[in-house]
Parts: sequence; C-alpha cells; structure tokens
Amino acid sequence: MDDKYSIKVPLFEGPLDLLLHLIKRDEVDIYDIPVARIAEQYLEYIEIMKDLNLDIAGEFLVMAATLTQIKSRMLLPPKEGEGELVDGVDPRAELIQRLIEYKKFKEAAQGLGEREEFWREVFVRQGKGAWEDSAEPPEEELFNFGLFDLLDAFKRVLSNMPADRFHEIGGAGVSVTDKINRILEMLEGAESLTFESLFEEDRTRGQMVVSLLAILELTRLKAIRIMQVEEFGTIRIMKAVTDDGV
Repeated sequence: MDDKYSIKVPLFEGPLDLLLHLIKRDEVDIYDIPVARIAEQYLEYIEIMKDLNLDIAGEFLVMAATLTQIKSRMLLPPKEGEGELVDGVDPRAELIQRLIEYKKFKEAAQGLGEREEFWREVFVRQGKGAWEDSAEPPEEELFNFGLFDLLDAFKRVLSNMPADRFHEIGGAGVSVTDKINRILEMLEGAESLTFESLFEEDRTRGQMVVSLLAILELTRLKAIRIMQVEEFGTIRIMKAVTDDGV
C-alpha cells in the first residue's frame, strides 16, 4: 500500500449528514435515537475515513465527543419520578432539534437540484429493472448517492470477508495506481461489476483500503460510474461513457 498516498475527497457531507444517514438506514425514530448504538456506528465510520487518509473536519470529532457525552449522561441514574430523563431533561434533546432543523434545510436544498461536481457522475437507480442492459440509466430514475453509501458498502465487504482470507499474509506492496489499472482491466470486458467483486483479490484490510481508494480516485476522475438497484442495496460499477462513446 502507498503509505503516503492521499486522495483529497471533498466532504460535501458533514457529521449531521452521517447521523441522518445512520438514522435512515437503520429506520430509527429521530425523536428517540438509540445514542449508544448510533455513537458506536459513527465512530466506526470515523475510523474508516482515517484509514482512507480523508481529511476529517474538526466538526466530525466534535460530534464524536458530543455523542460520547450524551451516551455518558444517559447512563446516569435518573432522579425519582423523572423516568429516563437526567435532571428532568432528555440529554438528546438539543441534538435531536439540530438534526430536525438540518434535515428540513437539507431537503429544501436538495429540492433545488444542486449537486456538487464530484458526485455528478455517481448514479443510483430506484427499483429493479433491466438497467444492466443499458449503458446509462435514464435521468428520471436517478436519486442522490454519497460518500457514506460507499462507506456502508465497504463496511459490508469487511464484515463478510472470510476470516481465513482476511488474515492471510501476502500480496503486500499493492499500490493505488496498480489497483486503478486492475479495476479498469476488470471493467474492460464487462458491462458492470458488483462493488464486492472489486475486493475479491484482496487478502488483508490494507489491500481492501487500497481498493476503495482506487474506486474513489476513479470516481473523482469520472472514469467510472456507480449505481444501485435500490437504496442501500447492491452497488454496481461500470466504466464511464465518454463523449466519444469510449
């Protein structure tokens, strides 16, 4: 792995976006957030982002500290007659209010149809269909897709990796450039590939991180397109179609 290799991926999504992503994915009631579980998942994402050498804004770390503090306060025994409240106040109240206000702001902003350039070439499709037979899904069938969706998929790959392969030693020294070339080679003879299949040759967590860095770099260069059959579902990757049809 290239220890000094770092991809500067603009984080258009902040800590509140990550929390809303986790709440939506796990179908959690925003008014009754299970802080302990959400905090644990949040910290897992922070660790992955560190592995990828992504520039983590200070606000992500501040939110991590906030979640830890709320979790600690909720572990305090409530006073008699106060139920689960601490000193008569729900420790989550301020965070919940921030999330609700931000969610409204975000939905209004998305309604304007403004998307950052980095994600303009990343597509997700609603519902199952025959998109695999088409070079590009219809514009009206696309919906928003972001960095946290990719990290979701990466976490699933990590959790599904067989123990005997995950701990196998070998294949060291694979660079991001090597992996980029390998991914393009794999896509050359296929209309599309599953996200998981791009990690099948990896034998260590380090090699898997290199693969994800290569995917991010190819996305930044607009060399590939990423699609989903359904939200939070299987991710497929295909070679981008250029203006000259290549």
